[in-house]
Amino acid sequence: MGLFDFAKDMGKKIFGGGDDPAEKIKESIEENNPGITDLGVGYDEGLVDLSGKADSADAVEKAVLLAGNVKGVTEVNIDNMEAPEPAPEVEYYTIVSGDSLSRIAKKFYGNAMDYPKLFDANREVIKDPDLIYPGQKIRIPPKSW
Repeated sequence: MGLFDFAKDMGKKIFGGGDDPAEKIKESIEENNPGITDLGVGYDEGLVDLSGKADSADAVEKAVLLAGNVKGVTEVNIDNMEAPEPAPEVEYYTIVSGDSLSRIAKKFYGNAMDYPKLFDANREVIKDPDLIYPGQKIRIPPKSW
């Protein structure tokens, strides 16, 4: 499965000072409960290692985005995650300045009104469809999703 890259200085700030980054990231993933049992999280200088057993490839994708869209994280490794193979149609997109979910939907689906598909596929990392930020990485599900 592999390694996913993220922007280190972008994302949600969930740890700092004396916090244990691995524990804070684990709490964030478990709070959103994407479907992973025996979740293990390691953190070393921006690299997050996830382990555990996922119910689906979708659960792994959500966990990767929850961990990666944290300020200070540069990469997420899922080599130690047990999960079904992901669907090859799933794409990832890094939001740039000036983007909106409508604009992204228009780019990938040809219709700006399909933005709810993007919001639904990324509810763990996007809490409000009007609040996205440059550097945030999201899943782009297939048009038929």
